[in-house]
Amino acid sequence: MAPLYRNFESQADIDREYDIERSVPDFMVYARQYENSSADARRHLDHRADVRYGATCAEYVDIFPAAQRKAPVLIFIHGGYWRILSAKEFSFVALGPQAAGVTTVVVNYALCPNVTLDEIARQIRAAIYWTHENIHDYNGDPERIYVSGHSAGGHMTAMALLTDWRGDYGLPRDSVKGGISISGLFDIAPLQFSSMQKELQLDAGIIERNSPQYFARHVPAP
Repeated sequence: MAPLYRNFESQADIDREYDIERSVPDFMVYARQYENSSADARRHLDHRADVRYGATCAEYVDIFPAAQRKAPVLIFIHGGYWRILSAKEFSFVALGPQAAGVTTVVVNYALCPNVTLDEIARQIRAAIYWTHENIHDYNGDPERIYVSGHSAGGHMTAMALLTDWRGDYGLPRDSVKGGISISGLFDIAPLQFSSMQKELQLDAGIIERNSPQYFARHVPAP
């Protein structure tokens, strides 16, 4: 029998490699740690919650300003396979950066299946554009914006780095000065055969537009 996809024999094989919720028995323990650490961070850190960057309810950022003006800016994009979690579970990522004099922006975005990956990518870019235009009000330097994220957020970090900021948004080409993609996904094609497909709604066009490894584009940021 031919493999389902490349060297994957079945959906179960793909889920075993990609589905963290199923493969990590105590996944919810870690999720609760995120929630508790983030609630504690919001209690103790100076921050501005639910700042809107777009028209929909899901399009907001939580901002943790540095104490000094013109601080470097870290934009963090949360993970959850584009299907679960929110910015509220990731306030804790601001603890280290704010202490080090970095303004931190934690991005919230709409989730599948309510939207597609195309729309999530659009929202992430909109959040970065908003940050570039407004972060001076939160002690941030728009000339020193960096992006990071993990899992689905790592994927969207790569998508942000591949954006034509000048052509699509009228911003400097190097508006994002650097990025760190933590456990990002760069070829999303296998997921169309996973148990997550019902929520992700992947098709050939979405896969092509949202798989960073297929983009032959020079990125002006490390």
